[in-house]
Amino acid sequence: VQLQASGGGLVQPGGSRRLSCVASGITLDYYAIGWFRQAPGKQREWVSCVSTAPGSAYYSDSVKGRFTTSRDSAKNAVYLQMNNLKPEDTAVYYCARLRYYSDVDPPPADYWGRGTQVTVSS
Repeated sequence: VQLQASGGGLVQPGGSRRLSCVASGITLDYYAIGWFRQAPGKQREWVSCVSTAPGSAYYSDSVKGRFTTSRDSAKNAVYLQMNNLKPEDTAVYYCARLRYYSDVDPPPADYWGRGTQVTVSS
């Protein structure tokens, strides 16, 4: 099983970026998928969690209203659309296969993808 996050880069404040999480060895549609991020010198932060049930997703208060997740079954991918980016969104972003969906506490993950760096700066 391998997950890979991609799509990071340098973005100006107020800009948008879409991150992709693709997998091999598993079908992402069958699992809850989480997005996490870690900024330099800070603890890892739970950003988002998307359920296998259509329309069920969790977003942390820091990104709610700006980030959305979606799935593409044909590409076996999960996306994190990030809008109105702020400098405090700068971090390495990771996707993970979760053991279950939660909108309360960060659920445990059993597979992590390699991260992708997002830098928000003018």
